[in-house]
Amino acid sequence: MSSDKEKLNQLLQKVDEITLNIEKISDELRAISVSLRSLAVAQITQSAPPPTPPPQPTPRELNKLRTIDDIRMSFPEELEARLGFEEKGDYIIIKPKQFLGSENFAKIASAVRGMGGEYISAGKDSHFRVPKKKA
Repeated sequence: MSSDKEKLNQLLQKVDEITLNIEKISDELRAISVSLRSLAVAQITQSAPPPTPPPQPTPRELNKLRTIDDIRMSFPEELEARLGFEEKGDYIIIKPKQFLGSENFAKIASAVRGMGGEYISAGKDSHFRVPKKKA
């Protein structure tokens, strides 16, 4: 029986040694992982500079009202010639002088949406409208 106890004690010692070695290896792997992560982050930040935020408008610019000329300048000359512009209340109204066709209509609608405006479908009175006050 005593030899069985000795063998059991020897096995327990070996298990303890193995456990200690595993803990050391685990600690080393954690340290390597941290180092690799910091290197990866450093490479990412060096290769891709952070995007610069767009300039923020000043309060004065935010309160500025659009004029008909501001709106006219937003369109290419060939489209501007096909459009009529007038001020009504808080909006600048844009009405086609002639049939635009789907391609020109889409270009105008896109520009108007870019200015915070919209298309108002009202039969013969259909028009685009853009708020005078910039959003």
